[in-house]
Amino acid sequence: MKIALAGNPNSGKTTLFNAITGKTEYVGNWAGVTVEKKEARLKKKYELNHEIIKVVDLPGAYSIAPFTSEEAITRDFVVEASPDVIINIVDGANLERSLFFTTQLLEIGIPVVVALNKGDVIDKRGEEISVEKLSSQLGVPVVQTVAVTEKGLKNLIEIAAEACKINKLTYQLTTVETSDTDRQKIVKEIAKHTFVQKRDATTVRFSDKVDRIVAHKIWGLPIFFLVMWAVYSLAIEGPGGFLSGYFNDTLFGEVIPTVVTNFLDSINVNPILKDLIVEGALGGVGAVVGFLPLIMVLFFLLALMEDSGYMSRVAVIMDRYFKKIGLSGKSIIPMIVGSGCSIPGVMATRTIEDMNEKRMTVILTPFVPCGAKLPIIALFSAVFFPGSSWVGPSVYILAIGVIIISGLILKRIFVWEAESSFILELPEYKLPSLKHAFIQMLDKAKGFVYKATTIILVMNTLVWFMQAYSWSLIPVEDQSMSILASIGTWIGPLLIPMGFVGWQLGAAAITGFVAKENVVSTFAILLLAASEDALHMPGGVLTEFFTPVTAYAYLAFNLFTPPCFAAIGAMNSEMGSKKWLFKGLGFQFAVGFAVATLIAQIGSLIIYGAPITGFVPGMVLLAGLSIGLFILIKKADRKRTTLGLED
Repeated sequence: MKIALAGNPNSGKTTLFNAITGKTEYVGNWAGVTVEKKEARLKKKYELNHEIIKVVDLPGAYSIAPFTSEEAITRDFVVEASPDVIINIVDGANLERSLFFTTQLLEIGIPVVVALNKGDVIDKRGEEISVEKLSSQLGVPVVQTVAVTEKGLKNLIEIAAEACKINKLTYQLTTVETSDTDRQKIVKEIAKHTFVQKRDATTVRFSDKVDRIVAHKIWGLPIFFLVMWAVYSLAIEGPGGFLSGYFNDTLFGEVIPTVVTNFLDSINVNPILKDLIVEGALGGVGAVVGFLPLIMVLFFLLALMEDSGYMSRVAVIMDRYFKKIGLSGKSIIPMIVGSGCSIPGVMATRTIEDMNEKRMTVILTPFVPCGAKLPIIALFSAVFFPGSSWVGPSVYILAIGVIIISGLILKRIFVWEAESSFILELPEYKLPSLKHAFIQMLDKAKGFVYKATTIILVMNTLVWFMQAYSWSLIPVEDQSMSILASIGTWIGPLLIPMGFVGWQLGAAAITGFVAKENVVSTFAILLLAASEDALHMPGGVLTEFFTPVTAYAYLAFNLFTPPCFAAIGAMNSEMGSKKWLFKGLGFQFAVGFAVATLIAQIGSLIIYGAPITGFVPGMVLLAGLSIGLFILIKKADRKRTTLGLED
């Protein structure tokens, strides 16, 4: 038996899917979170007589007539795949809007069961919906549910299984094909007869009072910065920072290497293989996994923020700024998704209808600090800014500034005109679910560890080999004679304008394009061999290559140059054109070089009162980028004039 879950965005559909299948699909308070159908089996708790029941979570849709790509996926599956039964998740807090889609589903000829969700929100508002009257009006079973607490879900599955027994050919419909205007009238009548308003509609709700402050056009961004500062402070100075210190100093610094070394010695393992395992695999992976506790706390706190409804307000705040650059607040959704990982963030842009806006969003989304970049932020914060909790939040503020300025530049150098609308339902503020945040944290941690023990492990093994051998495959005592040194030396001159000197920095930048975490693990492999101090120790071996200013610049360089290879693959898929992919990558490289050069060169002049290495090349680079930008803008302006697209 196959059950399809269909409903409006933000109706609780994916939460319900996770509850009955045990999956941990991403849940957000906005449209477009589910961009492809997800399929899974019911978990044992909800199985009926050991029958194999598959559940398909369809993207949120407001109408069966496709306007967006996710609505097209939903329409095509329901019409063509013909599931045995459709569970239509109806947002009880927005009954009239939800029922428009419901009446369309009733006309398809497939058994429908309505899950009247968010009963807790309805009760909180002092409202009531008559389940019996609603069922009578629609002519289908209606089950009241609360997906977050799993209330009513067992009954829902049992009724859905019963509905499957109805012959689809004889399924009696209660509505007929009609125009949208007439359908809306029908929906209004149904809502009128089933909805009981117990609260004065003119009463200002708690959510409205809070929104006047946190979503304020002036104070919204400063409040966001303070919230992020509090999150990072709690993560770094709380249990996350303490456990990460233990992981780095003791667990991966002493205990595990000692145990593994003794074991390998006891079985007479070849010294070269032993060094590969201990220094390459364990040293590199340990440097990344050592920050796992801190990152888990961050993910937990961010999940709480999102579940409370606050992150939806961030999207509204950013909408004001994004409209200035030809985007809409809808573009902030992929960016917030991308704060976990750039790959799903880029993929989430497929919900943006306007191709121009979509391409701009694809280019800008990787600028958001993702989970892979958090170890770099944590490392440089610990070494160069110990005890300073402002570094993490400042990176987000810097990213917002870079995204806005980059958007303005993209709008001028490419010929397009995006007129986008943005409709976002703001959910009620609520106490976030600790269970949901904990599950999200574990899911992100699992992905982080999986990546560390696969891609990063393989890359670390390769890095160790390349720093231990020459091109003649002869072991080297001096790293500067190694394969990796020659590659880093070739890349090194490109980094001089930013004040970065040392082939090790070039090597770390290269491996970072495979996976951003490799920046940390590469430094661990290359630098710890020459130092007895832990990599993350304040004033440690990294200070031989950076000042605090150039360290922040190197951090920015890794944040704003192109993302990892997997994310670039997602960019290629969503751009729909190799030409646009290379335009996007070229733009990202230019932004990364420009931001890092400005921070390193101008910042050093201001902080230290003297220029640093690469000042002249840096100024030449900035001048060249400025001239190139001026030429591109003039060229685009002439093209707009030719096409009649002048402002």
